[in-house]
Amino acid sequence: MVKKREFPEDGELVVGTVKDVKNYGAFVTLDEYPGKEGFIHIAEIASGWVKYVRDHIRENQKVVCKVTGVDRSKGHVDLSLKRVNEHQRRDKINEWKNEQKAEKLFELLAKELKTDPQKAWDDFGHTLADQHGTLHAAFEAAAADPDAFAEGAKGDWVKEFVKIAQANIQLPSVEIKGQLEIQSEAPNGVEVVRDALSEIERSDYEDVKISVVYLGAPRYQVKVTAPDYKVAEEQMRKVTERAIQLATKKGAKASFARTDGHS
Repeated sequence: MVKKREFPEDGELVVGTVKDVKNYGAFVTLDEYPGKEGFIHIAEIASGWVKYVRDHIRENQKVVCKVTGVDRSKGHVDLSLKRVNEHQRRDKINEWKNEQKAEKLFELLAKELKTDPQKAWDDFGHTLADQHGTLHAAFEAAAADPDAFAEGAKGDWVKEFVKIAQANIQLPSVEIKGQLEIQSEAPNGVEVVRDALSEIERSDYEDVKISVVYLGAPRYQVKVTAPDYKVAEEQMRKVTERAIQLATKKGAKASFARTDGHS
């Protein structure tokens, strides 16, 4: 990952590769800071008493550590393995992998622009990463909404950047589910149910997908796939309320409940 800073910040989570394991700790190369190395003291390897460091960490192992101290004058970076929980470790590894992919795409961009990658970083890459938080987030923004991205980014590189983003970035999505029950004893009950269900699959957004699966009368599974939970929840509420309102207006009994642990 290309960094403008020479050293990580205190408290930052970093990805590293274990270089050498000693009885008193382990030396780790910092993957995101080329040429930089950190040290995990035995007291920061794991919670509780650690008798043998190698029981917890080995050479060439990929680790996520928390920076606990930085001495720039001496080039020392102190790290902790035990202060990183599993959720933080997983998120950081995913972020690191995404940034690696983004950097490969940025190299491809530089090639298409017939310029040196470092020059491209200096010209607009660092600014772009700062504006969006990460380079990968910038590619996601370009893939999700090219027009909005182009409005905030100026330069001859924008068109090619968007093209590469749309061809290579799979936008993140979330999925929520619920169960809708509709019962009608009216002579045209089948038609009532069909009309109510048709209200569900009408999404307000192009990037939101809503599907209905028959589970067995009178139960139907409703699934919403959206860019984030906020949009997914909004669409689930809207479409099920529309369906229930139409069904009850025509004399049917209708109810909805979530089945994915959310409420």
